[in-house]
Amino acid sequence: MLFPRLTRLLISGATVAGLSLAAAALPLAAQTEPPAKQALEPGVQIAALTEALQIGPVIEVMREEGIDYGATLEAELFPGRGGARWQAVVGLIYDTGAMQKRFDAAFAAQLGEAPEGLPAMIDFFGSERGQRILELELEARRALMDDAAEEAARMRVEDMIAADDPRMATLRDFAEANDLIELNVMGALNSNLAFFRGMAEGSAFDDPMPEEQMLADVWAQEEDVRQETEDWLFPYLALAYGPLPDEDLQAYVDFSKTPEGKRLNAATFAAFDAVFTTLSHDLGRAAARQMQGEDI
Repeated sequence: MLFPRLTRLLISGATVAGLSLAAAALPLAAQTEPPAKQALEPGVQIAALTEALQIGPVIEVMREEGIDYGATLEAELFPGRGGARWQAVVGLIYDTGAMQKRFDAAFAAQLGEAPEGLPAMIDFFGSERGQRILELELEARRALMDDAAEEAARMRVEDMIAADDPRMATLRDFAEANDLIELNVMGALNSNLAFFRGMAEGSAFDDPMPEEQMLADVWAQEEDVRQETEDWLFPYLALAYGPLPDEDLQAYVDFSKTPEGKRLNAATFAAFDAVFTTLSHDLGRAAARQMQGEDI
């Protein structure tokens, strides 16, 4: 399923959330267990789904992005004053084990109360088609870490729009079915607010910043966040699904519109929101201390 990607925070402008999925490799036990037996153990099904979605490899990519973003924060907030110590702090914040545990807990909380849809989720993403989709999404996620690749993807979308390519209509349908713009905007704003709170806790501001001011400053960025989200989203989707046959992409759209698809989409975003808000808060607090020259 789709999930957000943390990039810029409010302190450096607007936040854009991108999306991707990982290559699925459904565990052998999940492939061979009869559905009736699987249904007896929701926790086992949720674990199988998490593994099928390859959340672990996704978190590894998130760590790479986070370390890169840490360098951006240093350049913007305390140029040349971070060095190895700041790099080490960012590496500790983006601890993959802690990120995985936080995701797992939130994901299980979202799906555990009504597990009857779990077999359909596992069936779709554990299939050959589902695994191919997830593989393409993760490849695109990695590719767009490169600025040149992102620019090329944007130009591709411009060409598709100019040619009235019918694939664009399908991509828009997919984005709408998964509510990708709104969910990413809200996740980005939540991350911005968490970053501000961390900065405030670290005494980054000359005068204490009340919660109301933080909220006002974050909401003031909504329009920019929304525009950047749209600017990133469709190049990403076009790049990820470019090699995908029309019938496979349509099957993905159709699954996204089912109750099971909608539940999985919502649960994935909620789980990663829990991860990102904690990361953002810790980054904000660490950055504030670094700005003041404190031990972090």
